[in-house]
Order: sequence, then structure tokens, then C-alpha cells
Amino acid sequence: MSESLEDEACNDEIHPPRPTFAAPPEDVLENAALMLSAAGDPARLRLLLRLADGERCVTELAEAEGEKLATVSARLKLLHGARLVTRRREAKHVHYSLTDGHIVSLVRDILEHAAEDTVSI
Repeated sequence: MSESLEDEACNDEIHPPRPTFAAPPEDVLENAALMLSAAGDPARLRLLLRLADGERCVTELAEAEGEKLATVSARLKLLHGARLVTRRREAKHVHYSLTDGHIVSLVRDILEHAAEDTVSI
């Protein structure tokens, strides 16, 4: 039986030398995976997109989403736990915003990429 191209050993003559791969520390990888997992739900992603335009209170977000306050609060709690959003209390209202500009870029970039017609792998 002949070996496929994937089974052949790679040698230095096939490709140029590569820089040494330096993976981030394990805790950084775990935090990044938690953030991506939290953002990986369409409803939570939509909340992040709404917050990309600025701070909103939970009531405002629930009305905009056409969802129950408790449902939106639970989603925001998960996003807060993943450090994607921050919150502040003002009397009885809780206001949420994206943690920083990195999150705005992440949300907008992933949506822009998802909207592309073709994906080359």
C-alpha cells in the first residue's frame, strides 16, 4: 500500500525554516477559549453587537431583543463572567458596556468575516 502525501515525513528541503512557536501561557489560552465560548451563541453575540454602540441598561436590551428581562440578564451574566462586558449599578438599573475596544473589534471582525461569500481553507 502506498503512503499518502500526508503520511510522508516533512524535511527541511520542502519548506524554509519556521520561527519557533511560542504559545501563550495555558491560563491565557483558557481565558481566550472561555471568551470565545461565551460569545459563541447568536443571542449573546447580538447583545455584544448592541453594546458595541455604547452602554445600555438591561431593560433597554431586553426590550430591543424582545426577550424577558431574566433571559437577557442571564446572558449578560455569562458575558460578564467571561470578561467581555462590564456593569455598573445606578439605583435599580444595571448598565452594561463592552470591556474595551478589543471586544468591539473582535465582534465586528468576526461578523464581517462570517458575511464573506467564500472561505478558502
